[in-house]
Amino acid sequence: MRQLLNMLFVTKPDVYLGLNGENVVVRENNIIIARYPLHNIEGIVSFSNLGISPQLMEKCVSQNISICFLTPTGRFRARVIGETRGNVLLRKKQYRIADRKDECLGIACNFILGKIYNEKWLLERYIRQYPMRVPIEEMKKASLSLSDYMHVINDSKNMDQLRGYEGNAQVIYFNEFDHIILNQKDAFYFHGRNKRPPQDRVNSLLSFAYTLLSNDITAALETVGLDPYVGFMHQDRPGRASLANDLIEELRAPIADRFVLSLINRKQLQADDFEINENKSVYIKESARRTFISEWQKRKQEQLTHPFLGEKISWGLVPYAQALLLARYLRGDLDEYPPFFWK
Repeated sequence: MRQLLNMLFVTKPDVYLGLNGENVVVRENNIIIARYPLHNIEGIVSFSNLGISPQLMEKCVSQNISICFLTPTGRFRARVIGETRGNVLLRKKQYRIADRKDECLGIACNFILGKIYNEKWLLERYIRQYPMRVPIEEMKKASLSLSDYMHVINDSKNMDQLRGYEGNAQVIYFNEFDHIILNQKDAFYFHGRNKRPPQDRVNSLLSFAYTLLSNDITAALETVGLDPYVGFMHQDRPGRASLANDLIEELRAPIADRFVLSLINRKQLQADDFEINENKSVYIKESARRTFISEWQKRKQEQLTHPFLGEKISWGLVPYAQALLLARYLRGDLDEYPPFFWK
């Protein structure tokens, strides 16, 4: 369990939430293991299979405390809100800002600033940790170039210019990506990003990781009451979670890219875990996909100190923290959206 920004996250899969007076009580095997005063809570997010008592649901509805149900792996199930509140005002504000180019640009600049910072930091970690195995001078030069782009992001005059900066920074980052694949180089090589379909094993892994991360972010946005299909940087398209595509940018390197690199470098996946089709497209075999998902869930349980909040949380809650911060910015509680700067 974790209370974050007045949201109670119940991450254990086998606990039951009930009501005791003015408190939420968490039971495991019929033993109370935690108690939280309702007056400190704005919403409850439950990853549990066992659910919540009708008494607690009624109390939450009457006090305008939202309840969000997710599967233990983070897939969105449903959201319960009170009759008088909901998230109408928040979503209306989101829709208004989405129609204002200047405000969209300001938010998008922070998304991309976080993205480039985290890519630079990932390269820097490999430079420090593996100085004898990577081309230090080349990677340091790339890191400096990424810093240069960070300095001009906020000078972007329009979305096209911002996308241009982002695209150039991506070329620099991905040009170095092959250097930080340290093991199994014959099978796991990276010569550039490709997709639909992926043409090599590394791109296949990256695409799958981005899909899982996008699903987690979509669930997080639904949880805090934002519309994941109305973005600020990515244009609206039927069926595309544009806001999830916005928010994923700053989280690709520290969550998805780093995870894929660990699978390869620790040899948790190997060359024969993939199928290569006649058109040269590469896909992960079903058995390897299960390994991937299992390790993904384990990684989400690992702890870090959130750079803006200064609190210890699991990696699995990072998308929820960023979604909450974005909602607080839109409500006017923060002067600007604080991107996730991994340290």
